[in-house]
Amino acid sequence: MDVDKSSAQNLITHILDTPWKARNEIERLLLLPLAWLGCVGAGVGWHNDWKLYGLPILQIHRRSRVQIGARLTLRSARRSNPLGPNHPCILSTRAPGAVLTIGDDFGMTGGSIVCAQRIAIGQRVSVGCNTIIADTDFHPLDAAARQADFLAGASAPIIIEDDVFIGMSALILKGVRLGAGCVIGAGSVVTRDVPAGAIAAGNPAVVIRNASESR
Repeated sequence: MDVDKSSAQNLITHILDTPWKARNEIERLLLLPLAWLGCVGAGVGWHNDWKLYGLPILQIHRRSRVQIGARLTLRSARRSNPLGPNHPCILSTRAPGAVLTIGDDFGMTGGSIVCAQRIAIGQRVSVGCNTIIADTDFHPLDAAARQADFLAGASAPIIIEDDVFIGMSALILKGVRLGAGCVIGAGSVVTRDVPAGAIAAGNPAVVIRNASESR
């Protein structure tokens, strides 16, 4: 009984100290029916342990495949993160046969995942505010090719392994593999593979050191 009373007191103290978190939870629960309807209607399924703060934008090609694991957290509402997402989270598959897979315990704030071919994200991956992950160039680089087909940009799969952390406002481009446990610095533009356990940053991103090294 004393444990229950202590837990209740701790919860009340937490709510009083951080009232915006309580507001976020209330808004999330109120939007739950719309969130469920949007996800199921788009064909991405639903897990009861998902937490969606605000409604994401789902642009899912009907002949693509999307698979998302348990304990997903998407923060789309502007007040849901102190870094301030520029827009709701966007999940987009753009072509027939595109495959987007996301493992358990994935979290993202106000970012975009755009899949024209294949994006595979592992377990426990965290993506910082306003980051973009896109496996396509969208538009051809050659002017004549753009005139022939403006949306025929090159694409190549993106693989993000387990326990990767991507800082805010990063850009992860086509054909990249991020090794398990690596860290991508805020604002980085990643154009090449990053080894497991490495910290990479910059434009274009380069490996700075290993994540296990103390500074």
